[in-house]
Amino acid sequence: MTPRTILLVDDDDLLREALAEQFGFEDGFTVLTAPEARPGMEIARSQPVDLIILDVGLPDLDGREACRELRQEGVATPIILLTAQSGDEDHIEGLRAGADDFLAKPISFVVLLERVHTQLKRHQASEDAVLPLGPYRFKPAMKQLLTADEKKIRLTEKETGILRYLYRAGGNAVPREELLDQVWGYHREANTHTLETHVYRLRQKIEPDPQNARLLITETGGYRLQV
Repeated sequence: MTPRTILLVDDDDLLREALAEQFGFEDGFTVLTAPEARPGMEIARSQPVDLIILDVGLPDLDGREACRELRQEGVATPIILLTAQSGDEDHIEGLRAGADDFLAKPISFVVLLERVHTQLKRHQASEDAVLPLGPYRFKPAMKQLLTADEKKIRLTEKETGILRYLYRAGGNAVPREELLDQVWGYHREANTHTLETHVYRLRQKIEPDPQNARLLITETGGYRLQV
């Protein structure tokens, strides 16, 4: 599956290193770290990040204010706030700052991991989702792919549906009949020829050499994404 990048911002060196190590043991995660808010915010602005874990009590800037600034700048990445306080007022203030979730210390990694998975799934289904896909950034809600130089590749509804479903398969092959069922639903005019035509057109848009596909791969009985 495509690795998810987590940005962990906490000034507690031991906690930060321990959490980074634990996420490193989990399949599908890459971890970036920062000891203060400002360096962490620069990372969030400068490179694709799938989720931010942000401590409230940072030495250079309150984590809630950092969250508020990122939201004002248009950063839609899910943010989980960590705090030593567990009161409702702190929780509400964090959510008002734009956080998606809130956890009080001491932290159970099992609980944190579950919250991370929940937020990633929720964000993937939202209009703000931006999914890494080969050399592109895939924006399903906008029906488009973005290249590294911000060039937009427009997709049809069915092309978007094909990519979204294959992306969710995490690099595993999906049978043609399953793709037809999930993207077209029950439609008596939809058949494998319909799917193959859409895949052909999609490859013309996203593959440098459509005759030698490297991203949208044909497998026996189906297709998969090289993620």
